[in-house]
Amino acid sequence: MPVRLVLADDHPIVLDGLEQLFRAHKDFTVVARCQDGAETLRAVRQHRPDVLLLDIRMPAPDGLQVIRELQGESLPTRIVLLTAALEEDDVLEAVRLGVKGVVLKEMAPQMLVECVRKVAAGEQWIERRSLTRALDRVLRQEAGLREVSSVLTPREIEIVRLAAQGLRNQAIADQLHISEGTVKVHLHNIYEKLGVDGRVALTLYAREKGLI
Repeated sequence: MPVRLVLADDHPIVLDGLEQLFRAHKDFTVVARCQDGAETLRAVRQHRPDVLLLDIRMPAPDGLQVIRELQGESLPTRIVLLTAALEEDDVLEAVRLGVKGVVLKEMAPQMLVECVRKVAAGEQWIERRSLTRALDRVLRQEAGLREVSSVLTPREIEIVRLAAQGLRNQAIADQLHISEGTVKVHLHNIYEKLGVDGRVALTLYAREKGLI
């Protein structure tokens, strides 16, 4: 039986190209094409396709939110993300959500066809450059966190992250449900332990260790 596809991209020209590409292969059937997240959710729930080919930058809701909503619905559909550019965070989130394929739009059309075939057959296809960058970042973050954890307490690490994101003392206190004075004490201890002399140096340290 042909692989049943739902195509989702907010650009009609891209949708036309995708539909022509897959209709040229007898082992695919396009059952729906969608231009926004809400339409995509309806189509997948109605048609229960084998594969959803999904642009990550969909409007209302975006591709990752579509995946989150479908995740708990026990559908047979496997998902392939198609995107012009994919940030490391997006790759990691997609993999965590169970996405089986990630393909960049710059790749040759036949590569996309092969990716969808493999995903429909139960395999995984994730564009190597994106995955490698994402995994490298995770490894750096984990190594940095191990190093920081040997010096700072979990509460101090929380405060480092919040301070490095630009929150002032009172905002940190409000978020952690502690007093502003306690935040100041923690920051003083953090500066001493890390050998830094202020928020700018602390922010640079947090970035270097992958905490933000």
